[in-house]
Parts: sequence; C-alpha cells; structure tokens
Amino acid sequence: MSRRSNGKLAVVAAGGTGGHLFPAQALAEALIARGWRVVLCTDERGANFASNFPAEERIGLSAATYKPGDPMGMVRAALAIMTGVMQARTAFKRLDPDVVVGFGGYPSLPALLAAISTGRRTVIHEQNAVIGRANKFLAGRVTTVACAFPTLLKAPAAVSRRAKVVGNPVRPEIQALADKPYEAPTDQIRLLITGGSQGARLLSELMPQAIARLPESLRMRLVVQQQTRAESMDQARATYRNALVEAEIAPFFRDMAGRLGAAHLVVGRAGSSTVCEFAVAGKPAILVPLKIALDDDQGQNARLLAEAGGAEIAREDVLTVDVMANALETLLTNPARLERMAAAARSVARPDAAERLADVVEATAG
Repeated sequence: MSRRSNGKLAVVAAGGTGGHLFPAQALAEALIARGWRVVLCTDERGANFASNFPAEERIGLSAATYKPGDPMGMVRAALAIMTGVMQARTAFKRLDPDVVVGFGGYPSLPALLAAISTGRRTVIHEQNAVIGRANKFLAGRVTTVACAFPTLLKAPAAVSRRAKVVGNPVRPEIQALADKPYEAPTDQIRLLITGGSQGARLLSELMPQAIARLPESLRMRLVVQQQTRAESMDQARATYRNALVEAEIAPFFRDMAGRLGAAHLVVGRAGSSTVCEFAVAGKPAILVPLKIALDDDQGQNARLLAEAGGAEIAREDVLTVDVMANALETLLTNPARLERMAAAARSVARPDAAERLADVVEATAG
C-alpha cells in the first residue's frame, strides 16, 4: 500500500483485550469520519476482537509479556518485542504514518518503540485510573499522553502534569445512550448484571443467591438479565426459577447497548470500559472491582462513579451473599435514590471522548 494524498494516516496499536481494542476502534471511526486513513497494528489475541475494526490494513506484530520473577520469560518477551519493533519499522517505512497511537498493553509496545526510534509523532491513551506498565514505560518518550480519568496514579509527576484528560472512547451505540433520560422503576424493575463471560465466577454464582434472598414482593417485580459463565448457567437458572424471578441468562449479550439503556440498576466489574459506559448511559451501579487486578486499577476506576455518587463499591474481601442482597434491596426499593445516582453518574461522563481523543491526535500529528 502506498501513501495517497487524500488523507493523513494514523497507525493505531492495540491488542490483548477488548478493553484496549474497543476504545481504539472508537477513535478509528472518529478519525475516518474526519477523512483520515487508519491502519491497525495488533497481536494474535487482539485479532479476536478486531473483526469489525475499520482499518484499511492490519499488521500483525510479534509481542509477548512475562510474569515478574521469571527471567527466562523476560528474555523471551524481550526477543519477541524486538522482533515486533523490526516488523513495525519495516511497515512504517512503507506506510510513512503521520502519527502512531497506542492504547497500552504489551501488544502496543513494538509499534510505539518503532515510532519513537524513527522520530515519528506518537500518542498513548491510558484507559484506567492507574497507568499500566507498558504506558508507564512509554509515557516519558512519546509526544503526547492522553488519559480517561482525571487521576493518573503511578505515573511520574511530569507525565501527570502534561496528560490530557479526554475520557474513554465508547462504542457509538453506547454513546447514543447519553441523550436518553433515566426513568426510575415504578412496577417492573430491570436489573442488568455484566461480566460473567469474562470469568467473573464470583458474580456468576453470588448474584442469583443474593437475589433469591430478597423479599418475595421485590423478587416478583424483578426482570434480571445476567451474563454468566457457561459452567454456571444451569445452577443460576435453577436458583432464579426456584426464587420465582424472571431471568435471562447467557454467556454474552450482543445487544448490550439496548439492555443497558433499559436497565434501572447495573452490577458489574470495574474495568475502565465498563465504568465509562455506565457513566455515559447514566446508570446507577454496584461495582465489584477485581481483587487481583494489577495496582487495584479497577478499584481506582470505580472511585470515579462512587465519589460522584453514581455507584456503590462492593469489595471482594467483604462481599457475601447477604451483603449483596442488602445492597440490592436498599437501592431497588428507593427509586428517588436511583434517580440521583443516575444523574451523578452522567455528571462525570465524557460521551464525546472519541472526538476529544481525535482532536489530540490531530493536534499531535500537526
């Protein structure tokens, strides 16, 4: 592919998980709408989430990570990343991109290191409230640092001072929910539980038990939609059936935007995309940060909504069936509080994050 004069070219580097790919895709769509061309650099795992990524070309780069305390793993990762850097430098010589944008995670390292070493303009975007290891390594070397949250914990002071807060780009169908007013429950109460398909065994097993302990008068009004691990589905269905609760159970919901838009209360983990999507949709939430998350990034993400009054945080160390049941009953029987929480969540949302980030990318490219 040769350079054409009908638009600038951005190389977007992201991979590993949907948490990195989905914001990258939102940026790509915003740039393309402005007349840019986009090429995606990713790894094998990232390719699983990139089927709809609007790139005119996809480049697979060698990359790897390692576990702390594993010297051989560190050597293998370094060799893989060095290979990826050489692959990226070859591709960039052919493509001559105007800017290279990375979204964190080890798959972004080869592309950003190749861009830095060849003097190209670069942007990194940190989705979490705590800067990730890859972005922390790159932050002092790139042209521009953008971030989702007002705080950027674990980042060097010089990096925090120059970071541009843009929010976390969300999918267009989620962004559209920003204009939909919250309607408190009257008779029927719709509860959406997310995260089961990503291995949240705790939520898959605890939530049906907690809901079953609610007063019958409340259970009879509930309509539950729950993402649940495949191996937990039969038990969840049985628990809901015995509790006389109308429930839809699935490992994955394709129409997440529609379900989120209709929900009166949501329960889920506190990944960056989840927190920002709940805020954009203006939904009261109970957030359960992943205990083993590096540097408690999910706990810090959850603080954005909790400190604004839009969410309750349920820490794994103290979370039991009774604790969750009490939290659900307290919120679901107080429509006025749900309305206040919805307004608070929306007050910290940045539904135009993709456009804000596109502005930063264009300014960096010059």
